[in-house]
Amino acid sequence: MTEKDGMNKDAINEEEMTEGSESQRKKTKIVKADVGDTIQIKRGIHKGKKGKVLIVRENSVIVEFGKNPKTGEPLKTVVNHKNYKLVK
Repeated sequence: MTEKDGMNKDAINEEEMTEGSESQRKKTKIVKADVGDTIQIKRGIHKGKKGKVLIVRENSVIVEFGKNPKTGEPLKTVVNHKNYKLVK
């Protein structure tokens, strides 16, 4: 066995350890909203506002939280799953 082979075994062991700790991080469950749910924003400039979920993405949701009084256009924003809570 050469030094190079020994290094490869160490690299494999480090990767296995990394994968194990990565799976432990994924165990934390984030509650995701579904389309049509009402959420309350916890962070950012729209903190405290409630809105209706329009689209659900992998890391975020798109929310409509009002209408522009002058133009009547919907006000929308993107919110990370960690930055909102579901309203019952």
